[in-house]
Amino acid sequence: MKKIKRALISVSNKKNLKPLLNILKKNKIEIISSGGTYKEIKKLKFKCTEISKYTGSQEILGGRVKTLHPKIHAGILYKRNNKSHHQDLVKNKFKNIDLVIVNFYPFEETLKNTSNHEKIIENIDVGGPTMVRAAAKNYNDVTVITTSSQYDELINEMVKFKGSTSQSFRKRMSQLAFAETAYYDALISDYFNKVNNDYFPKKKVIYGNLIEKLRYGENPHQESALYSKNNFLKIKQLHGKQLSYNNYNDIFAALTISKSLPKNIGTVILKHANPCGVSILKNGVKSFQSALACDPISAFGGVVSCNFKIDKKVALELSKLFLEVIIGNNFNNDALKILKKKKKLRLIDASNFTISENIKFNSANESILVQSEDKKIFTKNDFKIVSKKKPSKSQFDNLIFAFNICRYVKSNAIVLASNQTTTGIGSGQPSRLDSCKIAIHKMKKFTSLSSDIVAASDAFFPFVDGIEKLVQSGVKAVIQPAGSIRDKEIIKFANETNTVLVFSKTRHFRH
Repeated sequence: MKKIKRALISVSNKKNLKPLLNILKKNKIEIISSGGTYKEIKKLKFKCTEISKYTGSQEILGGRVKTLHPKIHAGILYKRNNKSHHQDLVKNKFKNIDLVIVNFYPFEETLKNTSNHEKIIENIDVGGPTMVRAAAKNYNDVTVITTSSQYDELINEMVKFKGSTSQSFRKRMSQLAFAETAYYDALISDYFNKVNNDYFPKKKVIYGNLIEKLRYGENPHQESALYSKNNFLKIKQLHGKQLSYNNYNDIFAALTISKSLPKNIGTVILKHANPCGVSILKNGVKSFQSALACDPISAFGGVVSCNFKIDKKVALELSKLFLEVIIGNNFNNDALKILKKKKKLRLIDASNFTISENIKFNSANESILVQSEDKKIFTKNDFKIVSKKKPSKSQFDNLIFAFNICRYVKSNAIVLASNQTTTGIGSGQPSRLDSCKIAIHKMKKFTSLSSDIVAASDAFFPFVDGIEKLVQSGVKAVIQPAGSIRDKEIIKFANETNTVLVFSKTRHFRH
């Protein structure tokens, strides 16, 4: 146990101080403080020594320098069982500081509230993190508290041990303190990376807040948790069982597709992070029915993401199918009454969800792959018509729709579409020809064949066999990235079969 005789309090968030000050007063603990915290403590009518008086040095540089003083840091870093340390403190007439309660300037909040660089810089705390690191390093003798959420734990500890703290408590607070300083520095590092447009710096710091410890990972024997750069998710669960690792993975995959569709339009049905049906028909019911028709078997037990507010009519259709998760841009009351009858069904409000982060991470053991998100918004200028036959307006619109969906399908990817709706999807095959066969099989099995089927490929056809298979199945127009040494052969085949062929200037693998 370590008895607390002297505490230093310097907090940006001054809420909930009174219960803490009461326990310090009860145990006759001397309090040192600075600036606004000193004024708050005095306002609450507790005794306190201002840091400038304690150190004998006035705050300077407009408050930038106030706690950066040998008397403060020697008092924190002093190892109580070290004779040399003891002699240094006696020689300099310094006193030990046993409790450090600090939270930092609100840098994260400042980033949310302003883009003014000068204001942001002034909200980078220097003295606070320095004191916290010192106290955390010397946890054997010093207790460090870094957030107001830890006040109750400290109070309980001091009540239990009559003004002292246990080493296990101090050690755990040290762990949390180093996490706090690391997180804070990571925010600052990330900010400067963005200011300098350097998204791939020599040293990359990744930070996050624990949102939820999940029951398990992809499989029951794996542990998992969900973190976010914010203290919250941009989605809200309205009903149903706790979300699993696989649920979250599917939800984010579905939303990535949904948010690429026209605003407030479209339905995505997804299974195992792969779309199995997508439609951007404007009518919500028809949009869902058309997406479902693409592959109703795969949709069983899947995730549906409606890029619009779900009403009673859509909810009635959705309720006919067994689903794990339904996502909407909110739900009206009638829809909620219908869907909540299924106790386990997860309902997710994604009306506030946006894809704002430009960087995507993928990890493998101790390595992390980082890339910019594939968020390109397609226009007709991104494509070149290379066949003699030109697409009609509806064909071109369908080609761009299919190509957009294709980039969210695991490569090798083939998407067949008609009337702004997928009619067949082939995904995740090592052979592009096999993906073509799967997409064609799905189309023939589940949908009534249209006279105007288009096809999209996420990368170029390396041989004629793939596009040949598509044309034989009834495809009238094909869109694919350029770049194959056999592009001329593909164009020749398209012209010989009177097929529309459009080349994209960009490739869109998703591995």
